[in-house]
Amino acid sequence: MEDRKLALPHRLLMQAEKPARYTGGELNSVMKKADQVKIRFCFCFPDVYEIGMSHLGLQILYGLMNSYEDVWCERVFSPWSDMDALMRREGIPLFALESQDPVRDFDFLGFTLQYEMCYVNILQVLELSGIPLYARERGEDDPIVIGGGPCIYNAEPIAGFFDIFYIGEGETNYRELFNLYEQGLPREEFLLRAARLEGIYVPSLYEVEYNDDGSLKSMTPKCEGVPARVRKTLVKDLDASYYPTAPVVPFLQAAQDRAVLEVMRGCIRGCRFCQAGQIYKPVRTRNVDTLIRHAQELLSNTGYEELSLSSLSTSDHPQLKELLERLIEICNERKINISLPSLRIDAFSLDVMNKVQDVKKNSLTFAPEAGSQRMRDVINKGITREDILSGSEMAFRGGWDKVKLYFMLGLPGEKEEDIAAIAELCNEVAAVYYDTVPKSERRGRVTITASSSFFVPKPFTAFQWAPMNTMEEFLSKAAFCKKNVREQLNQKSIVYHYHEAGTTIIEGILARGDRRLSAVIEEVYRNGGLFDAWTENFSYERWMEACSTCGVEWESYVFRERREDELFPWDIIDAGVSKAYLLREWKNSKEGVVTQNCRDKCVGCGCASYNCGICIQPRGGAL
Repeated sequence: MEDRKLALPHRLLMQAEKPARYTGGELNSVMKKADQVKIRFCFCFPDVYEIGMSHLGLQILYGLMNSYEDVWCERVFSPWSDMDALMRREGIPLFALESQDPVRDFDFLGFTLQYEMCYVNILQVLELSGIPLYARERGEDDPIVIGGGPCIYNAEPIAGFFDIFYIGEGETNYRELFNLYEQGLPREEFLLRAARLEGIYVPSLYEVEYNDDGSLKSMTPKCEGVPARVRKTLVKDLDASYYPTAPVVPFLQAAQDRAVLEVMRGCIRGCRFCQAGQIYKPVRTRNVDTLIRHAQELLSNTGYEELSLSSLSTSDHPQLKELLERLIEICNERKINISLPSLRIDAFSLDVMNKVQDVKKNSLTFAPEAGSQRMRDVINKGITREDILSGSEMAFRGGWDKVKLYFMLGLPGEKEEDIAAIAELCNEVAAVYYDTVPKSERRGRVTITASSSFFVPKPFTAFQWAPMNTMEEFLSKAAFCKKNVREQLNQKSIVYHYHEAGTTIIEGILARGDRRLSAVIEEVYRNGGLFDAWTENFSYERWMEACSTCGVEWESYVFRERREDELFPWDIIDAGVSKAYLLREWKNSKEGVVTQNCRDKCVGCGCASYNCGICIQPRGGAL
């Protein structure tokens, strides 16, 4: 630390709530010499340091880019409100952690966009950096502003702020983009030629027209050679792809303070509400030998005391039994705990949890998503009441006495009896405990914690045609659910929480909107919006006022069922899954027809065109 310059004098660092957010110099951070690289890339997670440093995608791209001799990738995060005020007062521009150089001096500023409620923070980062907010206002000396992550599967609400969106997985095409940049082309020529690369979307090169009713009429390329749709890129062979086995270890305790082992990408289960399950198709897995090598290197290079297995559905890894047996042996020797999220609660999983070092038998998590079997069939959840109750029984016999249950309210086709079934299911789980565990072995009352979020119909899901509930409907349903919980025989064992409805409405607007929302986001920011993902900072009224000021009729984004043939703002993206497949699933949901998982039978989603992963394996075999 003594040899490094700091952008902030100590007197200012000491005024910040957590000064270590701004100093850099952590274990495994990469230092290079600016005059010995051709490209400087600043990677931004537009939230606080502790949240951003928990993100695996940041670590992957940071390590990958820094493996290139001609590139230096550094990090920046949104300064918390106290530091934001200090920097503005002192006239200090936003800086990258490694070199402490101003962000505006970089060639690229790349944002990873993981959730819609971080959008106002994009503008904070740009303004503090001295970079024009809108792409059209930037000149030759400004960084190329690029966005990636799940939110860019509908990038239109933030299209005005970005020069480029990278569609797909970052390991695939950045090298080609950097090679193009190194040719020293003028900004407009670079963007035009970048748009011809697979997975690169340059929003300024498309003309957007609207119908009289406000719906989208067309999105057409302005220049020859620019694709009519931008196709997602992906890693076809995870075993051969880059993985960060020496990730940066934060000074502060991150939200996820552990080593992360990504075991697979994609999900075989076609839950109709789940965007991640569609945009990360097809399912691809890492081989056990690769994973063991990564795990050993991670633990040696970081000093973490916990190793977490990461995927959308870890239970679906075809070699999970062998993987866990080998990991348990390694971790027990090192006295390392193993964290196992995304496991189905079955006999195998519970047996594994019993073997894992230092396992705390106080809480297990199920995500039924809906209370009734009818609604679980509508959403294609693939879990039955018997699965939940038998899993609970096995857990209670194994020594667990706390269960968390996650549900959604406002799902398409939902009826009052489906909401009442949430309370009834919670009651049944509690009853299983009292029927299973003798009084002499109980440590008190079982605790069933039920949480309900409110449903947002996301792009590239079967429910992208569905309307959202209004704020009043959401709150009414939550109150009805709470009332039903209080009427259950085991009500004293049940705790019920529900999500903030206003945040859900804004999330829906931003997830489903178009380019007219850029002005709204700027208006919210100008009126003090910042860190809206944090409940204490969020203001629903501020968003409503901004929509009114900008003349945006936001209701049409969320409260109407979309026409089957309607052009969506996100149709400019080819995510692999076809619109015809999603429409078929939308119709199946209305009939309550269950679709098999794609390990048992190909569902014809369109992702076989990538010719990798589960799509080229015999059904029922290894991935």
